[in-house]
Amino acid sequence: MFKRFLSLEWKQFSRSSYFQKGLAIKILLILAALYFIVCFGVLGVFSFFLIEDGFPNEDPLEVVNNYLVFWFLIDLGFRFFMQQLPVMNIKPYMIIPIKRETVIHYLLGKTTLSFFNILPLFFFLPFSIVLLAQGYNPFQVICWFFSMVFFTISLNYLNFLLNKNNKVFYAIVAVLGALILLEFYHIYPIAEYAGLFFNEIYNKWYAVSIPLLLMILLYRRNYKFIREGFYLDDAIRKESKEVSSTDLGFLNRFGSIAPFLKNDVKLIIRNARPKQVLMMSFLFLFYGLIFYTQDMYRDMPAFLAFASIFVTGGFLLSFGQLVPSWDSEYYKMLMSQNIPYRKYLESKWYLMVVAVVASFILSTPYLYFGYKIYSMIAAGALFNIGLNSFITLYGGVLNRVPVELNVKAKAFSNTQGFNPTQLLIALPKMAGPMLIFYLPYKFINFEAGILALALSGILGLVFKNFFLNQIEKVYQKGKYKTIAAFDEKK
Repeated sequence: MFKRFLSLEWKQFSRSSYFQKGLAIKILLILAALYFIVCFGVLGVFSFFLIEDGFPNEDPLEVVNNYLVFWFLIDLGFRFFMQQLPVMNIKPYMIIPIKRETVIHYLLGKTTLSFFNILPLFFFLPFSIVLLAQGYNPFQVICWFFSMVFFTISLNYLNFLLNKNNKVFYAIVAVLGALILLEFYHIYPIAEYAGLFFNEIYNKWYAVSIPLLLMILLYRRNYKFIREGFYLDDAIRKESKEVSSTDLGFLNRFGSIAPFLKNDVKLIIRNARPKQVLMMSFLFLFYGLIFYTQDMYRDMPAFLAFASIFVTGGFLLSFGQLVPSWDSEYYKMLMSQNIPYRKYLESKWYLMVVAVVASFILSTPYLYFGYKIYSMIAAGALFNIGLNSFITLYGGVLNRVPVELNVKAKAFSNTQGFNPTQLLIALPKMAGPMLIFYLPYKFINFEAGILALALSGILGLVFKNFFLNQIEKVYQKGKYKTIAAFDEKK
């Protein structure tokens, strides 16, 4: 029966009208997957020796065990945002004589074969082989390896449950943040005490039963959860919600573009996909911590300029790149109204500008790293407002893939609205500020680079009307192609 399920799903995929577009995206995802597989494999092979050189007085296995708690918590966070849980259309199977248990076991089996479960193996397996080559007890190493596999699969089933309860996930993120801060500032040795647990799993072979039982319990809990709702009445019943109106009168000050701004704000508040993007945009504020906390990037300030664009441009880059796909479900109706296209585009521009300004205000704590870093963030904000916003709007006309506003998917793994052309549009948005900063920095000084980056944004604001007029012409020219593209159903 499982073979029949696989055959039906392949036919559904290959016969889809979006097969070619989906195939192109999947090829890019496969290349990215191969890159991460190679990185994890290399890390698994050489991490033992790197730890041995960096911590000559410590056992490399114990060092790895000390930080496994952070590994698994970060893994769970990535799964929540990026892992697309496998699903299938179960309604047809409810009216034919196929056991519910068979369908449910197949669904859970598909989650077990997720890339997020396979990727950690490319670290743990080479690392375990190195341990065997270094003379560690073979039986204990094998038990430790399978324990890591069971923990990884347990995270997969736990993520399945967390997808139904966002509050639990936010609690886990808060716990992870607290643990990292406690360890980083040497307030409490989290790694040391967590390492004791994983060291015991290695020292006592029968401790492999702990992750094994955890995996079985989570599998049973998922099975029970799906089984309870596996009825045709539940599948076809529509959830009724109380309609509530939102007063956005404060936006009236924007005049003729106020109706469009209100529509965009309501779209973000009321729909799942825009909410996900808004939440991920907030996380972009912390992107600078990757670069500003590392001394190596002090000697490569062009990368600091790159990071500064992300700190204030999260919403612009993530939400803006899907203009006008956000309106795809009612785009034909919108275009049939007697409204100036310029006002529609200008409202999107103002929305992105407000988001950049809000992100800049929220980035004030970066003053901790000094005025140079904060001035670079300010220059990056001006670049985002004055140039990146217009580049993003222009790229939207090349993106004619519809977006389902309430699709149940992860913000990163959801490829709806994705177009490979966006990768080309992303080049000037990413490389542009680095180049504008680097040339004056190289030939004059650091302050000159920041000034050049800021002035480029100010110059863009001066020519705002010119840019919007040119973008409007491009949108008007491709208006009917966009309408036709949005009419296509996946």
